[in-house]
Amino acid sequence: MNRYKIIYCWIFLLSPVFLFAQKSYDVVVYGATPAGITAAIQVAKMGKTVALLEPSKHLGGIMTSGLGGTDVDNHQEYQNSPGVGGLALEFYRRIAAAYGTTAEFEAMLKNRTKKTMLWRFEPHVGEEVVKKWVSEHAIAVFYDSRLSERKNAVSKTGAQIQQIQLENGHIYRARVFIDATLEGDLLHAAGVKTAIGREANAVYNETKNGIRAVTEHAQFLVKVDPYKTPGDPQSGVLPTVQDEPLGTPGAGDNRLQAYCFRMCLTKNPENRIPFRQPAGYDRSQYELYLRYEKAGGKLYAPKADIPNGKTDLGAWHDLSHNLYGLNVAYPGGDYQTRQRVFNQHKTFTQGLFYFLANDPEVSERTRKLWSEWGLCKDEFTDNDGWPREFYVRDARRMVSDYVITEHHVRRNNPTPVADPVAVAFWPPDLHSVRRIVKDGFASNEGSVFGEIDWRPFGISYRALVPKTAECTNLLTASCPSSSHLAYGAIRIEFTFMAMGQACGTAAVLAINAKQTVQKVPYKALQERLLADHQLIDAEKTEPAAK
Repeated sequence: MNRYKIIYCWIFLLSPVFLFAQKSYDVVVYGATPAGITAAIQVAKMGKTVALLEPSKHLGGIMTSGLGGTDVDNHQEYQNSPGVGGLALEFYRRIAAAYGTTAEFEAMLKNRTKKTMLWRFEPHVGEEVVKKWVSEHAIAVFYDSRLSERKNAVSKTGAQIQQIQLENGHIYRARVFIDATLEGDLLHAAGVKTAIGREANAVYNETKNGIRAVTEHAQFLVKVDPYKTPGDPQSGVLPTVQDEPLGTPGAGDNRLQAYCFRMCLTKNPENRIPFRQPAGYDRSQYELYLRYEKAGGKLYAPKADIPNGKTDLGAWHDLSHNLYGLNVAYPGGDYQTRQRVFNQHKTFTQGLFYFLANDPEVSERTRKLWSEWGLCKDEFTDNDGWPREFYVRDARRMVSDYVITEHHVRRNNPTPVADPVAVAFWPPDLHSVRRIVKDGFASNEGSVFGEIDWRPFGISYRALVPKTAECTNLLTASCPSSSHLAYGAIRIEFTFMAMGQACGTAAVLAINAKQTVQKVPYKALQERLLADHQLIDAEKTEPAAK
């Protein structure tokens, strides 16, 4: 009998799960997004052990995957740079140092002048800055560290997480966990309530959420027939058009604003990789673009808007590489489903750029504009010049006891915030969620942007913590408890960095006081954030509109 016990013990010790040693830290941050980076840095600065788990092989999220055209001081109507503080401002100071523009950057801050280009950077420079910044602190960074999809990947005792398990079998224990992913996977796996899609206006007594009766921003500038056989609804709709009715204005649905790649392109012949026809290229996917031009429309084209003549080519036009309505399966999908959606976006976008630069039926003007550009040899060098991830503008949002809504964003009589830990300084910014047929023509639906009835507002600490009954040692720095409409005003990279700093600070305070994250005293949190130059008072920013 003893011999069998010994054999059993050896089998157990050599089992795949046991072979991976458990790692313990004060704080585990899941996701090296801008929010995750600042959360980990703040924890380390406050003297606690911290692990930063990144599902991919790179740090920085979309900020180092093409979004170098930071949304700071890039609109004529307002100046939002006064809303950048704390670790977020330190990041941009480091960017300035990397480009040798520190003196000019500091003068701009002192005089509160608007110099958009000083906030912008190339992806590879952003990644170099982030890697060096993280390396200066005692942060244990683990790449290829994706949460397991197993049902018990998150182990809890009551409402407290004890450990999480990754796909690679590694197990991490911590006193506090921070979800800094855009997908909110740790929240979801921990049993925290989340939302995907647009709430009906009636849910939070809002006016701009849900299905839009009229969508004006980034709407088609010309009338384009959406049917495979022009004028014949029975022939079916063209690719990128959804064959579905508008629905009831103000009603909720599972739609989210479109995703796209943020493209870093160049016209420099020595650094340019020409657009190539991708595997799986299907020219018929782009018929809508041909009809758009034939109807008198001018298609969008790249332009230099970040250092060294490169682009951060996003998609905010009426017709671009925003794939309205084709991301529905992504936010709540498993990893295989998400990869399928990603691949679909990548193939379509690669094919679109090739089509616009080369197809003989595209106008000469458009072909000339696009054929001058290409991918950059010195960007994403391990991925043939293509961004490693796409722009997930919106996925899961936590639903806690406190929800940020349109009422917090309103310019007149906004809901006051008693416990702000960061400031959101951006208008409600929602790209359309689908492309349908309206009055016989292709129509984008769901966009919200450009109104003047908004103002900067404080982000409540209560929006970063789950309900006590659900989890007591988990915060989120990237999926705050907010409506779809309000999230559109929060989802900016410097705001994510501010929320990351707030979550890192709160995690340490909770550990020091041996309290749940919900019980962290706001006064102590406020004092530490202010001491670390975090901006938390929206009243101290410039007016949102002039």
